[in-house]
Amino acid sequence: MTLIAFQGEEGAYSQEAIFDAFGVETRTVACRTFEEVFRAVRDARVDMGMAPIENSTAGAINQSYDLLLDYDLPIAREVIFRVHHALMAAPGAALGDIRRVYSHPQALAQCERFIGEHGWEPVAAYDTAGAAKQLAVRREPDAAAIASETAARIYGLQILARRVEDLPNNFTRFFVIARTEPPRAEKSKTSLVFATRHMPGALHACLGEFASRGINLTKIESRPDRRDPWHYVFYVDLQIHKDEPACREVLASLRDKTSFLKVLGSYPAA
Repeated sequence: MTLIAFQGEEGAYSQEAIFDAFGVETRTVACRTFEEVFRAVRDARVDMGMAPIENSTAGAINQSYDLLLDYDLPIAREVIFRVHHALMAAPGAALGDIRRVYSHPQALAQCERFIGEHGWEPVAAYDTAGAAKQLAVRREPDAAAIASETAARIYGLQILARRVEDLPNNFTRFFVIARTEPPRAEKSKTSLVFATRHMPGALHACLGEFASRGINLTKIESRPDRRDPWHYVFYVDLQIHKDEPACREVLASLRDKTSFLKVLGSYPAA
């Protein structure tokens, strides 16, 4: 049976996304950090890893983007998972008792309006389910956590409010990483990362290669190049498989126009 790593404690949204995409019988391994997930896949301790890449409310998960660049692990699948946040506290606590709320910074950002309306102090934790686990141990009467309803059940917390996310259409997009490329799918995407030379029109010239061949870009994200201060890399998602003739032409042209180019994978689109 497939073994998949995720970041966080039992009950994390990444674990819920695994069960949603692969089935509830899927075996999972909890990792404390995103990099531990990538290392577990690289070292063949697990078959695959589930890495959140962006949220429809809070934006990109930058560490995941950086790790895609650092590790030679192809993207095997795209998963989009709808996230519903719950506010939970120790048994016996009431909504009026709460003074601070623990959760991962992404979850706090996704519930910023809800937290602000109540005047609570947001306190960052390394993981949503980890915040629930910590609260269950400490039993702070004036604190709550924002996590999944699954985490509340696992750690014996009572749910004070459900669906506390600010926007109803709150989705997280995940990449499934593996050691081998997936079979070609009829509906595929390809993800690239590249750096341009420092000259006028360099990025325009690169993007023009996609436009001239009718290739649609569904995502472009810039990140600092940690190897070269004040230089940037660009992550791009394309609605095409890398083995399509048009995509092969684009890659050949980009190799002449960029200072760095890496194909992160072609994979079934969600």
